[in-house]
Amino acid sequence: MAVLKVIKGSCPGQLVELQGERIVMGRHPSCQFVLDNAAVSRNHAQILESHGTYYLEDLRSRNGTMLNGVRIHGRTELADSDEIRVCEVVLRFYLGVPPDSAVARKPKPLDLGGTVTTPAPTISETDAVDFQKLQAAGEDSDRKEPGSADSSSIITSLDVKGRNPRITIRPEAKLRAILEISQNLARALKPEEVLPKILESLFKIFPQADRGFIVLKDMSQGTLHIKSQRVRRDELLDSTRISMTILKEAMSKGCALLSADAAADERFKLSESVAAMTIRSVMCAPLMGPTNDALGAIQIDTVNHAQPFAADDLEVLASVAAQASLALENAQLHSSALKQRDLERDLDFATQVQLGFLPNHRPHAPGYEFFEFYEAAQRVGGDFFDYIPLPDGRVAITIGDVAGKGVPAALLMARIYSDTRYQLLAQPTPATAMTALNAGVSASGLGHRFITLAMVVLDPRQNTLTIVNAGHLPPLQRQKNGAIKQLGTKTSGLPLGIQSDTVYQQTQMSIDAGDIIVMSTDGVTEAMNPAHEIYGTARLMALLKKGPSQAEELGEAIVAEIDAFVAGHSQRDDICLICFHRQE
Repeated sequence: MAVLKVIKGSCPGQLVELQGERIVMGRHPSCQFVLDNAAVSRNHAQILESHGTYYLEDLRSRNGTMLNGVRIHGRTELADSDEIRVCEVVLRFYLGVPPDSAVARKPKPLDLGGTVTTPAPTISETDAVDFQKLQAAGEDSDRKEPGSADSSSIITSLDVKGRNPRITIRPEAKLRAILEISQNLARALKPEEVLPKILESLFKIFPQADRGFIVLKDMSQGTLHIKSQRVRRDELLDSTRISMTILKEAMSKGCALLSADAAADERFKLSESVAAMTIRSVMCAPLMGPTNDALGAIQIDTVNHAQPFAADDLEVLASVAAQASLALENAQLHSSALKQRDLERDLDFATQVQLGFLPNHRPHAPGYEFFEFYEAAQRVGGDFFDYIPLPDGRVAITIGDVAGKGVPAALLMARIYSDTRYQLLAQPTPATAMTALNAGVSASGLGHRFITLAMVVLDPRQNTLTIVNAGHLPPLQRQKNGAIKQLGTKTSGLPLGIQSDTVYQQTQMSIDAGDIIVMSTDGVTEAMNPAHEIYGTARLMALLKKGPSQAEELGEAIVAEIDAFVAGHSQRDDICLICFHRQE
């Protein structure tokens, strides 16, 4: 067991047990360990576990992650008692319970979306005695015979649109039924487990029942399907056909129905299926959803006319149907939670894969300094950047934006990332590389998706830039005197994937000492505040004019200003920013 102890933060002394293979720390509510601090990035850092060994990794955070006072880059192995600093939050990592903590103090596990199961209810000795008194008191209760004056082929119907039907007749029988159902359904978390248990309980409660089944509605098609069935004797297996007349009557009216003799019942007189199935006494109760829509129904019947169901039996069935509806809802919620957990796990892996595509190290170009920032609007994104070392000492800096969001954009981003590297190494010039890349994207059958991409090839020996742009925001140059220029606007072409025969042009220029180049995606200029105002190019240029003269300091200033501008408002687009400058 590994534990984090909060040394400095909102809850000093708190112990947090690390459960699972990946624990993400950050400001975003989706993180497993949420750090409520404005300086913390949305997904700041993570702790990974592999075969008992733990690693700390910075997720390209704005302010970095410190391990024992040293800023880490990439993945670093953790040792017992290591100190982790995330901005103003200080944590200590332990491979076990900290030595200075009380033995009885149990670490608080992180909430990773697990399911807490409540034990099934039990009956104490006192409860059993009281239950027996109730049962004995009910032995003398009067029960109308089928042939009495009050008997009728249509005995009654019960409104079950409320989720908790009122129990007024033979309370000891209903209590026994409810306890039986509660015990059987308490731990059933899958629909295929819930339904057979319901019928099993009903056959114990109603010994005269010969056949029973549960149908559920296919909400997309509106059709009914048998999901579980049960018969008392094997010879009845061939007679388990259902009567749609009875089911539709119960489900359309939202009422539990009871008939002492269905074949003679006026409601079902015209139904051939009722007569053909030799149904005598039948009960049918709809399964009502939270919005009072019928999800399905439970029906039990008997072929023995001497043992019909009675009115109190109908109330018991209605109570069972109400509990069954809740059990089905819980089973569906549990199933949805499991699917969501699997989806979250897949998204976590997709995030890891995408971060693995992005460069871990800044390029080595003598006389130049680099800065980059990347933050996806969702778990994975379509923005990307890369540093590609070329054989002759040049460095290609690329930045792109795939149309769309989420997993589809991230998958396309992965392909463009690898194809761009290949074409830059295979083609003689950046322009021919972009042309070949566009031809490949256009021939791949991606539909209406397109990609904007800007390439800047830096030659640190000649201090020149070669620029090719496929519909992306133009790179900005801040000269030493403070003037701002947009680069390569005259030769900028269409985004990739629009026209297969597009031929791209390139522009070459020199970069002087003290010049800074800024490349970004539209997530920077289109960042939005709570008043739905966008940050805009004008604000970015104003900051460039007065900003610091070093690439890293300028990049940090841009990110900080955008954070202050959006004021916590959720962003609809990924943010990617690259700055580099020629040192004086």
